[in-house]
Amino acid sequence: MDDPSVQAAVPDPAAAQPPAPGGPARSRARPRTTRKVAAAQPDAGAPGDRAPGDAESTPPVPPPAAPGAPTRTRARKATPTKAAKAPTKAAKPKAPTTTAKPKAPKSPAKPKAPKAPAKPKAPAKAAKPKAPTTTATPATGQGAPLPPPTGQITATPRSRPRTVRVPAAKVALSTSSVYPESVAAAFEIARRLGYDGVELMVFTDPVSQDADAVRSLSDYYGVPILSVHAPCLLVTQRVWTTDPWEKLRRSQAAAERLGASTVVVHPPFRWQRDYARDFEVGLARMRDETDVVFAVENMYPWRARNREWAAYLPDWDPRNQDYPQVTLDMSHTAVSGTSALAMAADLGDRLAHIHLADGSGLARDEHLVPGRGTQQCAELLEGLAVAGFSGTVAVEVSTRKAANRAEREADLAEALAFARLHLAAPSPVDEP
Repeated sequence: MDDPSVQAAVPDPAAAQPPAPGGPARSRARPRTTRKVAAAQPDAGAPGDRAPGDAESTPPVPPPAAPGAPTRTRARKATPTKAAKAPTKAAKPKAPTTTAKPKAPKSPAKPKAPKAPAKPKAPAKAAKPKAPTTTATPATGQGAPLPPPTGQITATPRSRPRTVRVPAAKVALSTSSVYPESVAAAFEIARRLGYDGVELMVFTDPVSQDADAVRSLSDYYGVPILSVHAPCLLVTQRVWTTDPWEKLRRSQAAAERLGASTVVVHPPFRWQRDYARDFEVGLARMRDETDVVFAVENMYPWRARNREWAAYLPDWDPRNQDYPQVTLDMSHTAVSGTSALAMAADLGDRLAHIHLADGSGLARDEHLVPGRGTQQCAELLEGLAVAGFSGTVAVEVSTRKAANRAEREADLAEALAFARLHLAAPSPVDEP
């Protein structure tokens, strides 16, 4: 039994004892201990050879199974042993906490400055007494209503809207306003935008010099020619002819052929002395031969390098001459520094034709869209409407800087809308 060569599991005698009758049952079995048993003894399994004290300590060994018979093993439930608890780790000593630094004593609060004494409030203004209201007139008609007090606004009911009177003046588009496009483009744009007609500027464009071709364009687009501008510019000195009187005669013939009522003409240049000497007399003689009106246009002095000189004879200002009919150009008044309103008032009934444009007062002829400069374009048109002006208002603006056709048409549409808006006057008497 004490041979340590072989070890066998032997149950603990104390653990194998059954509980006492009536005693409480143990909930958990004690852990079994192993004892060393000598396995070399051949009679260990015989019950008669066991010592009296070994009957309770050593269990009987079952007989060996027959060869070939299936072994039947019965697993015994192992009683769980309590695992020894691992010793708890010793808690690390906590680091000593740092002592809080003593707070610095607060500086004593600065004494607040004493508040300034409140200003005494101004005495409230006495309410103005309300004006007495008018008393209603008795229904019986006795007594008269009191007049409204001075300064009181009374609403005046309007029985019906006031009417607007549009004069007989027509708005034309100058063919020079579409330059560098052709005369045909001017007729097309005039029809699309709604102009009343065109003013033919006889220019370097061959079509403008051919009355029959222009007449064909007028018939095709259904746009009449209201006036003809004679070729009397610096760039048209050689159009048709170099003779200024022949230019006027051919302009008159073109106007009669096209059904235009007015020929616009510039005063002679200073170097055209013979033409200038007989200018007024020659125009009077031509008027006697036709119904076409020759309207002399106002010009301006030339300026360059702080110098100014008169480039036209007998004068650039038509008010100083006895021309029966005059054309008022508002871009030219901007260059000359004169008032268009004053010139129109001085001309009176002699004002027969208008070149609607604008300018900013520079020394060059700008011909801006009306409303984009400094001239009193709106006031002039409104004055013409009040006076019942019956001539032609020709839009003569420069669109050479327009990037394309759409931009050019936009400028010309704006000019037409400006003319339509301001060329109207309220009717002096309400319509019934």
